[in-house]
Amino acid sequence: MNHFLHQIGALVVCSFLLSANAQETHIGFVSTDRILKEANTAKTAQTKLEQEFSKREKELVDLGSTIKTAADKFERDAPTLPETQRQSRQKQLVEQDRDFQRKRREFQEDLNARKNEELQLVIQRANKVIKDVAVAEKYDFVFQDAVYVNPKHDITDKVLKALNAASVK
Repeated sequence: MNHFLHQIGALVVCSFLLSANAQETHIGFVSTDRILKEANTAKTAQTKLEQEFSKREKELVDLGSTIKTAADKFERDAPTLPETQRQSRQKQLVEQDRDFQRKRREFQEDLNARKNEELQLVIQRANKVIKDVAVAEKYDFVFQDAVYVNPKHDITDKVLKALNAASVK
C-alpha cells in the first residue's frame, strides 16, 4: 500500500512538471527585508518615529544618568551617614529606580506599538505595489519568503522602484 502511494505521488509530480513545462510558469520573489530597509516609505516611517520618540528617549537617558550619579554618591557617602538618613536615601533611590524602570518599560511599549503601526502601513503599501507589478508583468506566483531564490526571479528592485515612485507622488 505504501509503495502504491509513492508511485501515485511520483506520477502526480511528473504530470505537474510536464504541464509546467508546457505552460511556462512565471515566478517572482520579493525580499521583505530589503523593502523594509530601502523603501522611501520605510525610511520616512523610521524618521517619523525618531522625531516622535527622541524627546522621551533623551529624558529617559537623562533620568537614568541622574539616578546613576545619585547612586554613586550614595555608595560613597553611605559609610559616613547616620543609619536613618542612609535608609531614607536608599529607599528614595529604590523608588526613583522603580519609577525609571516603569517609564522605560512604558516608553518601549509605546515605541513598539507605533513601530508596528508604521510597519503595517509600509507592508500594506508594498503588498499593493507587489500585486500591481505581478499583474502588470503577468507573474503566476510572487513569494516573499524563501530559503533560496535564483536571482533571475528576484523582482525586489522593480518593486522598490515602483514603491518609491508611488511615494514621491
